[in-house]
Amino acid sequence: MLGTMVISTVSWLLLGKSIVVFAGLLVVLAVFLLLAERYLVNYGQCPVNINDGERVLDVMGGQTLLSALYSEKVFIASACGGRGSCGYCKITVKSGAGPVLPTETPYLNRKEIRSGVRLACQVKIREALEVKIPEDLLNAKLFSATVKSMRSVTYDIKEIRFSLIEPNEISHRPGQYVQIQAPSPDGPVFRAYSISSATYDSNEVELNVRLVPNGIGSTYLHNLKEGDPVAFTGPYGEFRLSEDPATEIVCVGGGCGMAPMKNIIYSLYHRWPERTCWLFFGCRSTRDIFYLDEYNELARKHTNFHVVYALSGPFAPDEKWDGPKGFIHLFVDKHLGNGVKRQAFLCGPPPMINAVTQVLHGKGLKPEDVFYDKF
Repeated sequence: MLGTMVISTVSWLLLGKSIVVFAGLLVVLAVFLLLAERYLVNYGQCPVNINDGERVLDVMGGQTLLSALYSEKVFIASACGGRGSCGYCKITVKSGAGPVLPTETPYLNRKEIRSGVRLACQVKIREALEVKIPEDLLNAKLFSATVKSMRSVTYDIKEIRFSLIEPNEISHRPGQYVQIQAPSPDGPVFRAYSISSATYDSNEVELNVRLVPNGIGSTYLHNLKEGDPVAFTGPYGEFRLSEDPATEIVCVGGGCGMAPMKNIIYSLYHRWPERTCWLFFGCRSTRDIFYLDEYNELARKHTNFHVVYALSGPFAPDEKWDGPKGFIHLFVDKHLGNGVKRQAFLCGPPPMINAVTQVLHGKGLKPEDVFYDKF
């Protein structure tokens, strides 16, 4: 029996070693094929037809569609630097892209796949391509700017304002975002941040940036100083504020999801001083509160502006807060009635977005009336 056990053990060891060797060979083969395609296969110049001939690019084959578009100053949003891990760079490819890759499927639903939606960072240009790109993305630009001011609004959030240099003006819709170019060990990367400044501040862009431990973008931005140069692309985003002044606006933010809310609210009251708007903002403790005094002052000027901050805790023994306590979706449910024409904009952690969305649907809002950014 001992001999049988020894033979069995040796067999398993040999099998394990064989698996490791086989896996290693597969890795080597994959690397070889990638290098061979990169340096030995020449696809030549390939045309990329945008929007049925609206623009035709002649680009070198072998690169990703995202890289090719960027080199031609077509700035598609991509927060992960083209690694296929953010799902931002969705565009419609009508022909020439080949089958959808396994790296794309986690970010595409069935309807998108049937419609030809692809991740531009995962599509390799090997032949002529036909693509469809929304006008908003074609209008995105690369901006150069300098830091005008920085101030801490909480212990971990900074308000950072940039003065634009080239172009010296930006046109954006309430709730849109930009992508900041930040240095990294692997080269420049882009990170998305919502614009907190109002749309009428056309010569400046303001952000609210929470410091994320080891975060490339937030660490870079928190260490900037007044006068430092900055580059970013944009604007991006699907938020579209209703032009109907009779439509109530509901803004719900959580954590550091304040920036688009501030943009929307100040843009709204600059244009429609009498319009009804609700701001619900949820955070954990009093040290996470910011802009409350400014919003209360705005509410005194505009009586149809309603401000509700709620703290979920836990609270320190000496912490004082006389306002609402609990999760913010509970107060959305409490204060909003049914049967009112509304549009909602949400920004915050996914659990908050999901809970608030359920409440809003229960109040009669349709899916197309609810816009959100999860982070």
